[in-house]
Amino acid sequence: MNIIRTKVTELETIPAVAYKIKLASGGSGVKLHRIDVEAAAFAVIDKRSGGAVADSRANAKLFPQEAFDEAVGILTGFPYSARGNVRITISEQIAEGEIEAAESTDAKRDMVESDEYKAILERYNDEKGKLNYQLMNKDFIQFASKSKVVGEMVAAKAPVEATVLFIVKSRATFLSGKKESLEDGEVAALIETLDEIDPRSAFKELAAYLKRLLAKK
Repeated sequence: MNIIRTKVTELETIPAVAYKIKLASGGSGVKLHRIDVEAAAFAVIDKRSGGAVADSRANAKLFPQEAFDEAVGILTGFPYSARGNVRITISEQIAEGEIEAAESTDAKRDMVESDEYKAILERYNDEKGKLNYQLMNKDFIQFASKSKVVGEMVAAKAPVEATVLFIVKSRATFLSGKKESLEDGEVAALIETLDEIDPRSAFKELAAYLKRLLAKK
């Protein structure tokens, strides 16, 4: 089974590797594997603070909070993709056992395999393979500044969230080269997936730009 997760990265805090997982229940978490002993631990990433909340079963001696914090920092910006199980060789090759909630994905929430998600990554990933939020927001703001529809929505004082939804839908459709747009629910899931790559809001700068426009009305 393919798991929706980021690339695997080695930690410096402890002898371990880490990667981020997209949870079927919503949100994301980080999984750590020691490379000196057969042990693994998991933490949920708090959506508000962006910090790691370690699972109560995690061994604090093998997996201190500093290790989870390092993992979150290193993995920030790396996109999700559908990948196979991670295998780590210690005394013998062992296959990881994923947290049960992460083993299945809800198709309504999962946009990782969508053409729109892949097109955004291809356009805005930097040389390190991380999503460049600054470049993406700059491009989307340029589109918003020239869009007649966005101008009309701002003039009508439409909610920022609704305007962001329209902008992301329009740009995602264009970048993927499709003629038909995603449904609003799918666009919302796409935005949520992009948000999970980085603890901050993926379109924070875009939303701030729209709020400035509304303040002038």
